[in-house]
Amino acid sequence: PVFAGMNGTAIQNFSCVIYNVSLMNCTWQAGWDAPQDTQYFLFWQNSRYDGMMECKLYLKDENGRNTGCRFQNVTIKTEETHTAYFLVNGSSKDSLIQFYDEYIQLYKIEILTPPLNVTANCTEDPVSCIITWQQPLTSHVEKVKCLQYEISIQNK
Repeated sequence: PVFAGMNGTAIQNFSCVIYNVSLMNCTWQAGWDAPQDTQYFLFWQNSRYDGMMECKLYLKDENGRNTGCRFQNVTIKTEETHTAYFLVNGSSKDSLIQFYDEYIQLYKIEILTPPLNVTANCTEDPVSCIITWQQPLTSHVEKVKCLQYEISIQNK
């Protein structure tokens, strides 16, 4: 495909992460050859049934250039094939800016919250501990058996 705009003007190092169940941050860096006045705009489509939406809360660098976006109320669909589409385009009075786009499976970028209500009940005779917890909050994991846990015990 032929993309309009000079090489090196599209954003680079695009990355998104979902945390605290429904918050998402996306960040990027300006293209290495983008003119100083280049401004970038992020659009995304959570599923093919949704329309394209522009970022409402941009993160800016010291020059006022958009270098990220903060989203609220993001939902991850339960299907493993659910993929969101991200598009970052740019504008400059000096040149055409190449766009950047990427499809991301949202469940792959979620940082799960820690397990809830962790308790440890230990006895001396016999020496044993029972550790219990509730599954972490998440917007899409419906089957508890899908989650794996690791316990690290330090003997003091």
